[in-house]
Amino acid sequence: MTEVMRAAAFTEPGGPEVLKVMEVPAPQAGPGQVRVRVRAAGVQPFDTVVRAGWAPPGLGTLDFPRIPGNEFAGVVDQVGPGAEGVAVGDEVLGFCSLSAYAEYVVVPALHVTAKPAGVPWEVAGGMTAGVQTAELALDTMGLAAGETLLVHGAAGNVGGAAVQIARRRGATVIGTAREANHDYLRDLGAVPVVYGEGLADRVRALAPGGVDAALDGAGGHALEVSLELVQDRSRIVTMVEHGKAAELGIQVVQGERTAERLGRYAALYAEGAFTFPVRRTYRLEEAADAHREMETRHGRGKIVLTL
Repeated sequence: MTEVMRAAAFTEPGGPEVLKVMEVPAPQAGPGQVRVRVRAAGVQPFDTVVRAGWAPPGLGTLDFPRIPGNEFAGVVDQVGPGAEGVAVGDEVLGFCSLSAYAEYVVVPALHVTAKPAGVPWEVAGGMTAGVQTAELALDTMGLAAGETLLVHGAAGNVGGAAVQIARRRGATVIGTAREANHDYLRDLGAVPVVYGEGLADRVRALAPGGVDAALDGAGGHALEVSLELVQDRSRIVTMVEHGKAAELGIQVVQGERTAERLGRYAALYAEGAFTFPVRRTYRLEEAADAHREMETRHGRGKIVLTL
């Protein structure tokens, strides 16, 4: 008899309401792969556009029902032939392209890393998008010690991680956010500044020596300010305005996610040297509500599904 599992999936693209919990065939670990019994799965904007109908490139033909989710944490329950360094019963966190909103997910063994005991499941399940995107973005722009970085959306999941990583590299960080989040940004080591009219002048006053690079997590006016303040446009990385990047001469995040990077930041979190707040957790049955909150584009910290 075919093994089945519960998953939050959709049979046709649409709004959050198309996400339903249903029974689907459970995946089985093949050569070089592991199967993980998922305990937590992060929710991110990537998932909402998948639900709306976008098909990530490089995955071939995708069938329905389709399961979103590309970051998770859980316990290994199958190890395929040739998968090394992982054993049944290991607690891990990892990443995939789709299918994490489910009781089980199968990924290459190289895409998981050990979960330190000091990292809660909900933090582990949502960590990969924030830390991997942030470090890749800073690598893309070549941020170095002594430079000044402007981060738009600094209180968000990726923005908060970027602030901390940039500070660890010895950079000064100016972060835009609503005033309610300014104390949080100060705690992370950033100099906060409010959005809105006059932003460019406020940033100039905080950085008389100029801004060397910018990470755009907001788009619109925030990106216009970055273009005004950063002399070398190749050092502006947008996570929002992908369609405008080429014509503006700015960059999008480049590079590959790795288990080594994920494990490094999980260890820092366990040591108390890295902050990764979880805004709210939802049960698998509440995946549609999690997407509704994600699409408000407001709030500090990570949204996570728990199983």
